[in-house]
Amino acid sequence: MNSIATIDSKKPSTKQELIAANIKLLIEQLEAGHSEALTNYLTAMSRFQTYSFGNVLEIARQMPSATRVAGFWTWKNLGRSVKAGQKGIRILAPIVGFRRKKDEEAKKDITKQNERVLLGFRNAYVFDISQTEGVDLPAMREVSGDPGEDLERLAAFVRSRGIQLTYSDDLHGALGASYGGRIAILNGQSKAETFATLVHETAHELLHRAERRTATTKTVREMEAEAVAFVVGKAVGLVTSTASADYIVLYHGNASLLAESLEVIQQTASVILAALEPPISEDVISEELEEVAA
Repeated sequence: MNSIATIDSKKPSTKQELIAANIKLLIEQLEAGHSEALTNYLTAMSRFQTYSFGNVLEIARQMPSATRVAGFWTWKNLGRSVKAGQKGIRILAPIVGFRRKKDEEAKKDITKQNERVLLGFRNAYVFDISQTEGVDLPAMREVSGDPGEDLERLAAFVRSRGIQLTYSDDLHGALGASYGGRIAILNGQSKAETFATLVHETAHELLHRAERRTATTKTVREMEAEAVAFVVGKAVGLVTSTASADYIVLYHGNASLLAESLEVIQQTASVILAALEPPISEDVISEELEEVAA
């Protein structure tokens, strides 16, 4: 199995240990000159948006080429089987229990007699689609250079946050600029370039207009915005560069700073990607309600 590196010590058993171990490995790989390691992690963020930060790092570490993962029985239900001899990708799955409320509390609201609580984590294993065989699944979005309706949705999201969006013929050599409440985009770019530039500047607006602006250097802020553009661009099917990896030298082995950046990159990309989801039409909602009522 192609992996970034192998954790030889005791397997991490908590989210914090999982993140720390993977960040340490990433630092080692980058210091050894393997800049593609960061690209692998950022690509994983674009593919596994519903997974926790720690588990995204785990999937990227163990199988950078993974594109679609699921558990053994989930694949079975989808009509596919894990091939013999395949090794699962280890992640941490939450263990959820129930805490019964006191009788006097339960009497106040009989619908909430028990509450779900996180008891801990357990080892779980998922498999990439390349490790399975069976019926063909619906094709995922093909890579292309046209963001399509995503560009309009992104512009609408920006305006919904109270950020003014303008276009200019001259930004003094820049493709875009973020001014704190206003974004300017250079005219004349392709749709793909405009989309990537707008994501980059939107990331600045979401990340770098409060305390984080004074807590980080300009170059780190640029790296974070570029990485968000990379993750979002990959997720919507655009061909993106690997320029983000070039900024990693700024960390100089600072694992805590790198971990913080990667986490805010994932969170910010997730917010933007959620805004790009197409709206559910009233017809679809009506059909779903009819199915439930049937």
